[in-house]
Amino acid sequence: MSTPSHPAVERVAEALAAHGLSPEIVWFDDAVTTAPLAADALGVEVGQIANSLVFTLDDQPILVLTSGAHRVDTDWLGSQLGGTIGRASKETVKDATGQVIGGVAPLGHPSPVRTIVDTALAGYDEVWAAAGHAKTVFPTTFDELVRITGGTPHAVEASEAAR
Repeated sequence: MSTPSHPAVERVAEALAAHGLSPEIVWFDDAVTTAPLAADALGVEVGQIANSLVFTLDDQPILVLTSGAHRVDTDWLGSQLGGTIGRASKETVKDATGQVIGGVAPLGHPSPVRTIVDTALAGYDEVWAAAGHAKTVFPTTFDELVRITGGTPHAVEASEAAR
């Protein structure tokens, strides 16, 4: 049986390789577009899923890699980052990442996207991120996510920052 292929997934694999990484990209039979679905399919805790959420920060795309265990407090995070966070349109997501909502990977984008990495992900030895398609994920670590994205570790909600 051949491994499925998709241009966005191939770009993610190439970007990972450029960082010296070659994790197995896992393909699912069905899309795993939510953290609970992905966690269930992998047999891991929902907090180990690194959701890739694209927002706008003062009209510029920003990628927030957040633990599947909680939501991003956009008002709080925007104030922490000195701006206003809004919902990105599907066109903005596609333009910024080259990928579609539900499968956005932390890397493999046409150009760098400012990235925030949820510090809650540091509580896990292994985290899972989308690999460019809604049916794909790859294993990584918090430290690797920060390194490969050039991201800034930051809490994404006030209650996490207080811990």
